Amino acid sequence: MEQSSQSQPPILSYVQVFPLLQAKRVGTTHTTISLDLNQTRVAVELDEAGVLLPDGQHLPWDEVVKVSEGGRKGFYKCYTIEGGTAREIMIFSGQTNWLRTLIATESAPTMLVSGIVMHRIKDTNPLEDTRRKVKTIAPLSGEVLDTATGLGYTAIEAARGAVSRVLTIELDPASLQVARLNPWSRELFSNPRIQQVVGDSYEEVPKLADDRFSRIIHDPPTFSLGGELYSGAFYKQLYRVLKRGGKLFHYIGDLESNSGGRVVRGVLQRLQDAGFKQVTKRQDAFGLTAIK
Repeated sequence: MEQSSQSQPPILSYVQVFPLLQAKRVGTTHTTISLDLNQTRVAVELDEAGVLLPDGQHLPWDEVVKVSEGGRKGFYKCYTIEGGTAREIMIFSGQTNWLRTLIATESAPTMLVSGIVMHRIKDTNPLEDTRRKVKTIAPLSGEVLDTATGLGYTAIEAARGAVSRVLTIELDPASLQVARLNPWSRELFSNPRIQQVVGDSYEEVPKLADDRFSRIIHDPPTFSLGGELYSGAFYKQLYRVLKRGGKLFHYIGDLESNSGGRVVRGVLQRLQDAGFKQVTKRQDAFGLTAIK
């Protein structure tokens, strides 16, 4: 049986503890679960008081129930297990004043940022959402710019292509703190083809060389949280650092929604004013593509 990594504390969500509660109901004393959000599985022992984990921790049943019920409005939290206690993966950033929470799905987790979910999870999952974005500008080659790291899924997916490097920029160190606890983000910190920059993309992109990148993936926070990343001035910088013939993907949100429709009209015009050609709506990926 594959063993989960012990370099990090066990991570659980309602998805992983559901079989524990089922086993308790039928009186089973042994079962298997995942301690890294469904990447691997391990054997655990059950007794009247709780669950004995492979690292020696004993997780009481009331803590298991806390994990199973931890959430609101369909957003279930992920928890680290330390000292037999379930602790929410939730970090408040003093830099941005945004609260970041790791949120479970049946697939890889997503992150809730000030109440706004980072990935599409309705009728899809965060990994498929990421693949759809990256696929819009395939094939990937050369250097790729990822303007908003988040949990690192975009950088990880892009680095699996025929690229020499992915440069990914993250404004908020708290986001990277959450990513370090997320088992699905490990490659962000281990893949040598991924280069991280901590800073504001609005300030960092102007420092980059002209015509450097073959592809750009621009997946900013919502307009209400990061309006400057939707500005004509920033689009001119993206145009400048993109190679001639290079492709840009710009995530917007549901283009057919009232809010998405309002944003996309202005974005489309500003991209064209910055010099981009063939600006095309991609509802399948909730964004736009453009070419230099």
